Amino acid sequence: MKSDLHKVLHPIAGRPMLMHLLASLQELAPERTVVVVGSGREQLEKALAGRGIDIVVQDPQLGTGHAVQQAEAALAGFDGDVLILYGDVPFVSAATMRRLVDRLDGSDAPAAVVLGFRPDDPVAYGRVIADIGGRVVKMIEFKDASPEERAVTLCNSGLMAVRSRDLFALLGRVTNDNAAGEYYLPDIVMLAGADGRASAVIETAAEEVAGINSRAELAEQERAWQQRRRTQAMADGATLIEPETVWFSYDTKLGRDVTVEPNVWFGPGVTIEDGVTIHGFSHLEGAYVASGAEVGPYARLRPGAELGRKSKVGNFVEVKKARLGEGAKANHLTYLGDAEIGAGANIGAGTITCNYDGFFKYRTEIGEGAFIGSNSALVAPVKIGGGAIVGAGSVITGDVEPDALALGRGDQKAKSGWAAKFRAMMQARKKAG
Repeated sequence: MKSDLHKVLHPIAGRPMLMHLLASLQELAPERTVVVVGSGREQLEKALAGRGIDIVVQDPQLGTGHAVQQAEAALAGFDGDVLILYGDVPFVSAATMRRLVDRLDGSDAPAAVVLGFRPDDPVAYGRVIADIGGRVVKMIEFKDASPEERAVTLCNSGLMAVRSRDLFALLGRVTNDNAAGEYYLPDIVMLAGADGRASAVIETAAEEVAGINSRAELAEQERAWQQRRRTQAMADGATLIEPETVWFSYDTKLGRDVTVEPNVWFGPGVTIEDGVTIHGFSHLEGAYVASGAEVGPYARLRPGAELGRKSKVGNFVEVKKARLGEGAKANHLTYLGDAEIGAGANIGAGTITCNYDGFFKYRTEIGEGAFIGSNSALVAPVKIGGGAIVGAGSVITGDVEPDALALGRGDQKAKSGWAAKFRAMMQARKKAG
């Protein structure tokens, strides 16, 4: 990836690829989870903190079999089924994981179960030679395969299910007598076969086991994920005017009859209730939008933004850690941070809540039905009472009682004829120059 960030922590749809895989795995409620890492342990420890996951290091890195072998101590005393997954193959479904385990526990008790796939271009994948019943005859790495074996289209994804009591005993017998001088995990299938114990292969779609090893592949998987999510959103009752321009996060929630216009980006933590309209070029993250509300165009909802029923945030409005009550409106050119805006309040263009003094954040409270005139600055902490009016261009530094008029600006003065005299003077100066 040519990155300081560990490969498996690169995000897709706002979530590190490893977390996508672990989320699917969690549906099986595993007794133990072990992550084997070659380098960058500190990053993995930080990302996985509090999840009850063991991290072990493979050093030196001597192949896939050697990598799995490093988990032996972490699995000491465990007598169950082991799923072997890959952190850079993030979209293996829980259903496919279950299929692997169920096949392992089948009546014929295979020694191992391999997940195979048939890519459009097999390139350098290892091959799985199997009979018509799915019994593995041979597994071989591409670089060690004969031309006839390379012609086989069934490839090894690397994912496997093995009983723990078999796994490490077989790994202990694996050698590195191959073209790469590495200890290959698939060799355990052949060793079990030599003992008279057959292994099985099940197949899945190539898309499900696509690995990510470059920025280009990361982008391709992002594109594929987004396309699936857009299709699902429309199937669930949302209207996407130009679907390919809408970008979702892994946890975006859309209600029914939501309309999303072009060029909208949903960051993590967004929930949109029924009947909401998101206008074009809006950016939402960590926000909750209640039914019937309207957002944008060109609006930004940051974490902690909450829009009540039938409220409206218009063009070039930014909301952060602020709640708009039912029917409240901020139609344009406004910043609302650390604020509570009551139902039916109207926030005029150019209004800002001055919530930060360079050291601490402070809250602004605006009561129900209050009217904040355009180009006003509300210097927090401050409370504007219900039904109060703040005159346009005001700087408000103290609380305003309900139904009061607050003006925080200098008195207007006018000098009759001054503008005409000024223009005449300047024109004469320009002519003389």
